[in-house]
Amino acid sequence: MRRRHILAGLAAAPLLSRAAAAQDLQNTVYLDIPYGRVVIELRPDLAPKHVERVKVLCKQHFYDGTPFHRVIDGFMAQGGDPTGTGTGHSDLPDLPAEFTTKAHFLRGTVGAARANDPNSANSQFFIMLAPNPGLDTQYTIWGRVTSGMEFVDKIKKGTGSNGMVQGPDRIVRMRLASDS
Repeated sequence: MRRRHILAGLAAAPLLSRAAAAQDLQNTVYLDIPYGRVVIELRPDLAPKHVERVKVLCKQHFYDGTPFHRVIDGFMAQGGDPTGTGTGHSDLPDLPAEFTTKAHFLRGTVGAARANDPNSANSQFFIMLAPNPGLDTQYTIWGRVTSGMEFVDKIKKGTGSNGMVQGPDRIVRMRLASDS
């Protein structure tokens, strides 16, 4: 009897692993840029509204072809603006801030870009090229790069203090892993 119980438990293990893997795919983004694939782990535990927005925009193919319009060496690479001016966004309403003290702006952190109003994030995001604790509790963290930072490092850098890029690199494709 004990042997059957153990074998039944082993047979169920792959089902649990598949379910866990499916959940991971729902919270993983593949960001394809000219230099390679960047894998981003979404953080719904930190910013559920922002994560849901990213998922919706990925499913709409909103990010495909949008530029990394603002890139400051040693700081961050910003994209998600279809106009490339830093003022564009999706047609969806702006999101309320989801600041946290549970995570910090380290290299590879993905945050929601916004205007001066903390509740003005929409579609733009930035990937940290280096740590910046000055952003902690001031911007929403919705993800982190788990692989491909070497490709993010190659994104064309901007000039001047605002980091605007002339002839910027563009997102080739941005999708949920579950949709790829």
